[in-house]
Amino acid sequence: MKHLSKLLATSNSDLAWVLRLGLHGLRTQLLTALETSANDPGRESCEELLKEIDLLLKSNIPPSQISPTLSMENDSPWEDILEPIAAAQAEKSSQINTEIQVKPKKIKPEISQQEIIELKKLKLEKIAHSLISDRDISNYIGEYKICSKNDAQLWDEIQYLLLRVPEKIANIRQKKILKLAGEIGTIENKQNLKQLPFIRTEYLYPGLTGSVNAQGLLLSDQIDFDPRLKLVNSDAENVFLGKLVSTYLKFIDTDPCLHHALKSVDRFGVRSLQSESEKFKYVAALVERFQRVQLSSENRDPITALCAKLDLDEAIHSLVYLPPVERYSWWGKLQQEARRTLDIAVAKAREAGNQVQIRPLWGTYADIYTYSKDDLRLETGGIPGEVSACLRVYAKINDEILPGRVLFRAS
Repeated sequence: MKHLSKLLATSNSDLAWVLRLGLHGLRTQLLTALETSANDPGRESCEELLKEIDLLLKSNIPPSQISPTLSMENDSPWEDILEPIAAAQAEKSSQINTEIQVKPKKIKPEISQQEIIELKKLKLEKIAHSLISDRDISNYIGEYKICSKNDAQLWDEIQYLLLRVPEKIANIRQKKILKLAGEIGTIENKQNLKQLPFIRTEYLYPGLTGSVNAQGLLLSDQIDFDPRLKLVNSDAENVFLGKLVSTYLKFIDTDPCLHHALKSVDRFGVRSLQSESEKFKYVAALVERFQRVQLSSENRDPITALCAKLDLDEAIHSLVYLPPVERYSWWGKLQQEARRTLDIAVAKAREAGNQVQIRPLWGTYADIYTYSKDDLRLETGGIPGEVSACLRVYAKINDEILPGRVLFRAS
């Protein structure tokens, strides 16, 4: 009662206004219920509660602030504090009623009431919270907030987080998650799977059936390329890269946690791909760089082909999470696999008589910064003073130097 009185007495408060309306509504509902509950065992307590509500409202609402539409019957104890409605006051009353209808629109919570209700219904919510509060996991994903609105989405969200941590830890945690999921009436289902294009067939995580119905994920070499790529050259290298890029494009469409740090799109920071404009620009650049790789393989100039692949490699490695993923996570290993495709282009350039050096930039930032340019400093993730992600490798092709680019953790 103390806090109710304090809030009601707060001047110019929207929250006090909402509470006041709620108490009026509760009082009306209880009065109506009393009329039809003559023998209810809680009748006496209800009458006492009504008296307490009356005292609260009477002691905190000046008569000038009460709308006539909230008044009770003529025999109500509120009759003595309500102003009578004269004909001359009709317009004022209408204005007050209009304000009562419009005022709640000023209160715009970040999460709607319906979304809060839906979140409470999530059966996997406790499992998700146990994951993000696990110190072994939080060291790699940072401070994380659940964003899913249903259990099917939440299952994907849980699994995407595991793809960002070292695989040994992820495998142990996956077993715990499936055990906890079984305790709420779910069964692991390895048949209920979404399929995404990939360079090989790889089973990532299972689906669920029972109290929760959610799909798992299978990466398959039988699924066609993303149509945005428009494959025109089907040699083995282009097919390999096309499947890799198709995989990244599908993750961009499904994982809201992805960011980009591609210099040609925005050189000044790491941008979330939840922004439609950033997503459009980054995807356009990624697709365009893949197309240049295809074209360069047709003109048979090894230096042009190498430069095109260096640009594509930069675009792929500029697709990042915050904090950046662990190098020995599934995601980190996928990016390393993409980077190894540079070896073929380097070998071909050297066979043609060119002097080529490339160097991925890792380790202490103080040791590598002379090989890089336009680096970005992070305040989270990784080891202070060390490189968190190598966005572009350092390259020297004959006499031309192409600086690398990194994300590094501030000291």
